[in-house]
Amino acid sequence: MFAIDAHLDLSMNALEWNRDLRLPVSAINDRETGLTDKPDRAKAVVSLPELRKGKVGLVVATQIARYVAPGNSLPGWHSPEQAWAQTQGQVAWYKAMEEAGEMVQVNDLESLEKHIQLWESDISDDLKPIGYILSLEGADSIITVQHLERAHAYGLRAVGPAHYGPGRYAQGTDATGLMGPKGHELLREMERLNIILDATHLCDDSFWEALDHFNGHIWASHNNCRALVNHNRQYSDAQIKELVNRGAVIGLALDAWMMVPDWVRGVSTPKGMHCNLEVMVDHLDHICQIAGNTLHIGIGSDLDGAFGKEQCPYDIETIADLQKIPVLLDKRGYKKQDIQNMMNCNWMRFLRNAWAVK
Repeated sequence: MFAIDAHLDLSMNALEWNRDLRLPVSAINDRETGLTDKPDRAKAVVSLPELRKGKVGLVVATQIARYVAPGNSLPGWHSPEQAWAQTQGQVAWYKAMEEAGEMVQVNDLESLEKHIQLWESDISDDLKPIGYILSLEGADSIITVQHLERAHAYGLRAVGPAHYGPGRYAQGTDATGLMGPKGHELLREMERLNIILDATHLCDDSFWEALDHFNGHIWASHNNCRALVNHNRQYSDAQIKELVNRGAVIGLALDAWMMVPDWVRGVSTPKGMHCNLEVMVDHLDHICQIAGNTLHIGIGSDLDGAFGKEQCPYDIETIADLQKIPVLLDKRGYKKQDIQNMMNCNWMRFLRNAWAVK
């Protein structure tokens, strides 16, 4: 079944992890054998061939570069200009993949429909480019709000104002506080340009403030449920209800610490914590019960988000195993249309609505 994944950090893996994503995952991992500079070395699960194998024909692909002010212990860049330059290198990688015929940018209704038609055709999946919708995870690299129009011109279509910790435009995971005037200015420009607000990673204060000040289209690319894993990175039931009211789609994340409680990084193991794809379905069920339907869920795996097999469901060898999800949903009693909603229809409906010609 054709699948859409609403959150992958492809360019970060290509540039910061130095992975040639045109290769099979096995080749990437073989080359990383013995490396220890990243916790997931030789444990990669994502590459372009594996996306094709799993019929994941369209992804929301990120740019990401955090600015860290003096005293902030998080890793990141020491000026917004440096962060901007990093994101421009990431754009250059996506463009290089387009030139190589590996990927194609999807940025409006016409390109969306053309790409869906291609992936639903009888052409061999091995010959199909992976479509990508460009998203910015954390807005710190937007030097001034005027830079947002530049980014829109090269294809940026979604922005999450914050990532981890305090940000220039909003406060993120493990932080507290409001967005303030600069954040409000960013939201107004996003609304003017019809850029989707990704509510993922916003701390509770900034989350509610953002929804109060933004009248455009909202999604949550990769989030799970606080009722099942009690952490501020997750959504409370009240937040889920508000996102449903705003017509959002929430992508279920497959980072193990977000799936099961009491995960200890570097110590816990997926099998030891009984973390498999069934757990993702538990989070999905919870959102569906709140919504009263299956119209607000999707995949937002984050499977290459600085972790690999050591911190994802144990029944995933590569991202191609997302095709196991329909079988699990069928066993849980979900109907065919419900399963299609999860795999692709909800994201497609959202995008068609967001990009409809007014």
